[in-house]
Amino acid sequence: MMNAVSDLYAAHAFWLWIAAAAALLAIEVATGSGWLLWAAASAAVAAFLARFLGLSLPEALLAFAVLTMASSLLARRYFPRSLRAQDNDINDNISRLVGQQGQAVAAFRNRVGRVFIDGKEWAAELESAERIDAGARVEVVGVDGARLKVRPN
Repeated sequence: MMNAVSDLYAAHAFWLWIAAAAALLAIEVATGSGWLLWAAASAAVAAFLARFLGLSLPEALLAFAVLTMASSLLARRYFPRSLRAQDNDINDNISRLVGQQGQAVAAFRNRVGRVFIDGKEWAAELESAERIDAGARVEVVGVDGARLKVRPN
């Protein structure tokens, strides 16, 4: 069995590493983790090392492992997670309302009501008071899902 693997590797080392690189890249594209990109690149480099330097399977595996670790560490250091969700997401128009002032559309009952802020009517919940009257001024102090947390102003 081991001879068959060695024979296959000896005959097709370049293409086996390219296939491994393609598989890792496909998984990276499907998951978007950011980590398999470096392993895919390392497998591609290992393919060229195996082809042009004639590395044996253990040597190529060692090169792949070292390249993967080095490229992952360098990527972590020099490419910070700039793709994280930004606090000021342009599509998150509700969180930008924190700090805005508005007006109660109707009287709040049991801390729940509706407010008019920034040209729109929003579901709202009072932060502390139990009741406010229609027309009362409120300030947005937070967001809970699609509901604004407000306090009398």
